[in-house]
Amino acid sequence: MAVVSPSFSRYSGRGSRNKAKEWIILAVCFLCAAVSILVTAGIIGVLSREAFMFFSKVSFGEFFGTTEWSPLVKPQKFGVWPLVTGTLMITIGSALIAVPLGLMSAIYLSEYAHPKARAVLKPILEVLAGIPTVVYGYFALFTITPALQSVFKNVQVYNAASGAIVVGVMILPLVSSLCEDALTAVPKALREGAYGLGATKMEVTMKIVVPSALSGIMAAVILAISRAIGETMAVTLASGMNPKLTLNPAESIQTMTAYIVQISKGDTPNGTLEFQTIFAVGVTLFATTYVLNVLANRLVKRFRQVYA
Repeated sequence: MAVVSPSFSRYSGRGSRNKAKEWIILAVCFLCAAVSILVTAGIIGVLSREAFMFFSKVSFGEFFGTTEWSPLVKPQKFGVWPLVTGTLMITIGSALIAVPLGLMSAIYLSEYAHPKARAVLKPILEVLAGIPTVVYGYFALFTITPALQSVFKNVQVYNAASGAIVVGVMILPLVSSLCEDALTAVPKALREGAYGLGATKMEVTMKIVVPSALSGIMAAVILAISRAIGETMAVTLASGMNPKLTLNPAESIQTMTAYIVQISKGDTPNGTLEFQTIFAVGVTLFATTYVLNVLANRLVKRFRQVYA
């Protein structure tokens, strides 16, 4: 008759407990992933259902083929391009501000700054990410807009330029932090090899480090642009709610998110065609963000650098 030693029994029981813990952890992780998928599916389902009801009454040709948006006033007009143009003005304007400043600050922090200076400057920069968006909106309304009006006399109280500037400041910490992480991840051996060949600090940074971190930099830029597209409160306070098809940054505009906020206040009855417009606009916004994310994944895969 075989005799099982106490030590074997002890290790066998410990192995069973470890397996049980692993299964529990696996089940919790699976549930978290399933919740994320279910929430996404629910959002898509709600948007699709309500948007289908809207497009059963308003044609795609009118929605995407006309340039006037006034669903709350008779005669109703459902051309979404004024909202799309306003969103693009804010997004492109903020990217023109945040991307160069964020990349340059990331280069300074990762390549040039003294460790003590980095320990002070990086937390100060990231404090910007913790400021509520409504504070940014009032900052744009009472500080940026008067400054613009003192230089350009034709700037309206609510204008696209002010919204683009304040959103650019908002996404600046995101661009800077992600770009710095990408730059820091470049192996030191590449830098040392370039120095060994006689390259200067600037040449190493611009010709070795930045190209090697290009995939991470591009991912940071696309993520920041997606953040700018979805910004609501700051843009509403800074740029107004005037759905006008214009490319003049001094004029008041309305973005897709600002329109959704306007209708969601409760003045428009639920179930009406006017209320269903927010789901049509929401689907357009969702599709835009989805395309950007797909583009970001492809660009990251294309320019990804793998180091041994």
